[in-house]
Amino acid sequence: MSAARPLTLLRALAVTATLPLLLTACGYGSESTDDGKRSEVAADAEKLSADEVKLGYFPNLTHANALVGIEEGLLQKELGATRIKSATFNAGPSEIEALNAGSIDIGWIGPSPSINGFTKSRGKNLRIIGGSASGGVKLVVNPDRIKSEDDLEGKRIATPQLGNTQDVAFLNWIAEKGWKVDAQSGKGDVSVVRTDNKVAPDAYRSGSIDGAWVPEPTASRLVAEGAEVLLDEADLWPDKKFVITNIIVSQKFLEEHPDVVEAVLRGSVRTNEWIEANPEKAKESANKALEELSGKALPENVLDPAWESITFLDDPLASTLDSQARHAVKAGLLEQPVLDGIYDLAPLNKVLEAEGKEAVDDAGLGVK
Repeated sequence: MSAARPLTLLRALAVTATLPLLLTACGYGSESTDDGKRSEVAADAEKLSADEVKLGYFPNLTHANALVGIEEGLLQKELGATRIKSATFNAGPSEIEALNAGSIDIGWIGPSPSINGFTKSRGKNLRIIGGSASGGVKLVVNPDRIKSEDDLEGKRIATPQLGNTQDVAFLNWIAEKGWKVDAQSGKGDVSVVRTDNKVAPDAYRSGSIDGAWVPEPTASRLVAEGAEVLLDEADLWPDKKFVITNIIVSQKFLEEHPDVVEAVLRGSVRTNEWIEANPEKAKESANKALEELSGKALPENVLDPAWESITFLDDPLASTLDSQARHAVKAGLLEQPVLDGIYDLAPLNKVLEAEGKEAVDDAGLGVK
């Protein structure tokens, strides 16, 4: 169970008429592709209420719950003869668009696009139904230019994208350090340089950035280029846990196919159990999936430290999503949202109870 604290700031405020589309994903672009995976179905398997379930996720280690669950057939096993059709995405907005259009039913996605998708639709398009991963975000720097946190003043530090989850976290940390930065332009006491994760290693090699606040495996890619870890974001959160990946569902699909949703959640829980029991096999499985999706596996010097910094869990860590929303508001990147009803954890808690596990908490932001 998360260390969620009762938070009331967001509940009493009216829904804004419009909300800027600023909160995005992990900065990997915007295209999506059908990943072509078709899990084997047992001959005697029974079909649930849907012929298929369309799943969406990123080809990224922070989405290893989906990568491993599909690669190892753990999700398909729980779905019986209801087949999985999956697609991969490189940014949160495109995955949210796919969810809205019915191109996917359930997705693995970061907290910022979850917040944005929920608020833009006035709470009508999605629910967060489970957790998936925590951590996996680091501030890495050029050790020749930056020896301590104080040395960041006047330096150029990359984040993946304006308003994305890591951008918001870095802007909040800068503010807490007492430095002034214009959130939109990134100019100020520290220069925040929005740089796609795919090109961040080249930017680091060229010297155009002095460091980066980025998710894995980008952080470990930069370390392989000679950067050093100055700060692990997990150290800034209670119990060193904060949400990096949620599981979301279309409200329409949840209403029409609750048995399928429950089966996916049961598969996710059992995938996390398998990952915990078989960490080396799970790491290899995730890397194999990445190779199949991208054509290239991660080298060991990137894979190993990246994997170590991510925690896979069922708890959505709802209080940390609430905090991330407030950080975005404080930075001026988001108008005050109302997040009441963004969570529906009843299906997950039903699964957890059946597995003999403790229920998880929605920080007061669940459906009533």
